[in-house]
Amino acid sequence: MAIPMAVMQSLMQKPISLLLKDNTVLEGVLESYDDYMNIVISNTEEITETNKRKLGTVILRGSNVVRISGK
Repeated sequence: MAIPMAVMQSLMQKPISLLLKDNTVLEGVLESYDDYMNIVISNTEEITETNKRKLGTVILRGSNVVRISGK
């Protein structure tokens, strides 16, 4: 089983995809994270069922994230 912080470290400066609690998907480059899994991603795109939009740099509270995966 992978240790979450080791996985996060391996994803630094790489494209990731995040699934949020409201079923929104964010895609961008992982810039930073902390022990609470708060995340900073750059070049972010928000993808919903109906549209796609560019957001730039986003700071997310870790409690809103359901899944993190590398692209």
